[in-house]
Amino acid sequence: MTVDVVVVGAGIVGAASARALARRGLRVTVLDRRAAASGTTAHGEGNLLVSDKGPGPELVLAQHAAARWPSLVAELADELGGPGGGFPPIEYDPKGGLVAATTVEGAGPLREFAARQRGAGVDAREVDVAVALDLEPELNPGITAAVWYPEDAQVQPVAAAEALLASARRAGATVRTGVDVVGALRDGDRIVGVRTTAGDVPAGAVVLAAGPWSGVVAERLGVVLPVRPRRGMVLVTTRMPHVVRHKVYDGDYVGATQSGDAALRTSSVVESTAAGTVLIGSSREQVGFDDRLRAVVLREMAARAIRLFPFLAAASAMRTYLGFRPYVPDHLPIVGPDPRTPGLWVATGHEGAGIGLGPVSGELLADLFTGAAPAVDPAPFRVDRPAVVGADHGAHHGADQTETIAEAS
Repeated sequence: MTVDVVVVGAGIVGAASARALARRGLRVTVLDRRAAASGTTAHGEGNLLVSDKGPGPELVLAQHAAARWPSLVAELADELGGPGGGFPPIEYDPKGGLVAATTVEGAGPLREFAARQRGAGVDAREVDVAVALDLEPELNPGITAAVWYPEDAQVQPVAAAEALLASARRAGATVRTGVDVVGALRDGDRIVGVRTTAGDVPAGAVVLAAGPWSGVVAERLGVVLPVRPRRGMVLVTTRMPHVVRHKVYDGDYVGATQSGDAALRTSSVVESTAAGTVLIGSSREQVGFDDRLRAVVLREMAARAIRLFPFLAAASAMRTYLGFRPYVPDHLPIVGPDPRTPGLWVATGHEGAGIGLGPVSGELLADLFTGAAPAVDPAPFRVDRPAVVGADHGAHHGADQTETIAEAS
């Protein structure tokens, strides 16, 4: 049977796209070569941030997402039963974020960045050390500047993706896991479905939402898409009293997220989870799909975290994990139809912002697909922008290692 849309990828972006399309009455099938939400979605911290984005299209999308998340959480709770109703909570926590400079040199750029954000409508409040310590009593009192972002939030990413998929199923979508896409079905130049390890799946359109594997899958579909994996690692402490109250990171984090450098970049990102652990990040490096942990990266992350929170020097690390973020040269998501290939749509390239931006990206894609008026200007995220179609297409760096990837999306 031919469905209206095949969504390739069951992470949070694919789940959100499937939900939005199915709720508009389209027949949707979601395919993933491994378990749902087991790739990039399962290997992040669940950040819903405006604090790390400078003025521009991504910030506009993030502001829309920040406004949308509370109503989305309410919709999912009402639809799926919420806590105690048979579906686990997604742990949405609008706890706010604190960004601190730990050096004299870092204070000025942090204040300047916050001032630019305020000009774009972000609630970015410069606070003195006393207020910062009131917000986070265990913070290093030697910080040189701090900005409070009450709009930042956190969510449990796998639970959120699973909830979106459950909602999509209730709207009629089918989710098939353990199915690998190996090629395209074509009618002339138009894609009319996909070939998979479980047989052909005819469809009116295909949505590519495979996160950092999107470049690899695009190649199988006969398309070049410059999405590369950017590896990141996270340390997890043993459980402890809830000491870190908000999301806290140092001012270097913004520079690390916006860097195009393939070499290692680290910064300090610290936050507690509902389970009582503390998550410590973050790192970024382009090494293909190499999934080997590097002790030097973990040491750098730990040292930076201790500069923010000295008490962490005595904490015990319970485990560590890594994941791959979908990197695009201009650091903007790709959302919309691919004019080079009729029938192909794309929703990928969010790098480390996919959890926060996933739901609104899926809704944006569905708006474009159905001809509805989009809530944000889609032009900056189009597939045929210069940074995508004109990029150096070393996009499949590490593609020869795809069969050994443990965290496939």
